[in-house]
Amino acid sequence: MKLTYIYHSGFAIEADGITVIIDYYKDSSETIPNRGVVHDELLSRPGKFYVLSTHFHPDHFNRDILSWKEQRPDINYIFSKDIMQHKRASKEEALYINKPEVYQDDAIRIQAFGSTDSGISFLIDLQGTKLFHAGDLNNWHWSEESTEEEARKAEGDFLAELKLLQQAAPAIDLVMFPVDSRLGKDYDRGARQFVEQIKTSIFVPMHFGEDYAGGNAFRNTAQANGCNFIAITHRGESLTL
Repeated sequence: MKLTYIYHSGFAIEADGITVIIDYYKDSSETIPNRGVVHDELLSRPGKFYVLSTHFHPDHFNRDILSWKEQRPDINYIFSKDIMQHKRASKEEALYINKPEVYQDDAIRIQAFGSTDSGISFLIDLQGTKLFHAGDLNNWHWSEESTEEEARKAEGDFLAELKLLQQAAPAIDLVMFPVDSRLGKDYDRGARQFVEQIKTSIFVPMHFGEDYAGGNAFRNTAQANGCNFIAITHRGESLTL
């Protein structure tokens, strides 16, 4: 199985006869639009093909993905229901799920968990590997800007969602989770709480845009909690699991 970082919160997972793309925003080329690992390689990869989107925000959902069906009529689109509710895609263009619904076929199982912003997060069972893509699930407390009450509510909401996930999946093989330095001094609070409560074998940062140093700054904390930390250094970077 191979994991490829596309951009921001976008990842591709290649398993035996299966390709999964999550939260595509831009392809991996830094200079040419619609060029990179997705357009140049994955769209022509044989096997089953799944495209997942956690919510309607433009840095997680790009309507261009719907045009891929012209090249890959076999694509399975599995989106958060808020994408349809915000009229970013129509009812006929995808299968929509919401917390705690499950999509399952003979190749993959995808369960929707909550978010502390818009949409959902995904717990994925794929060929014996358990993966979690957080979407915008995080402790978005912005402690240097929020009031004490706002920060307390943000943390409470996040911990409640984390508890539900922990009850369903106390151990996860690979986690893709926001590590966004724009949050300020407590930028990694949500990520730290996650790895403290859910046994995470491999932790991959996301939602950092071009701030690779900020995303990778969580390495020591992740490793101290028993995780293998995958540092991201460029778009299109791949890891064989």
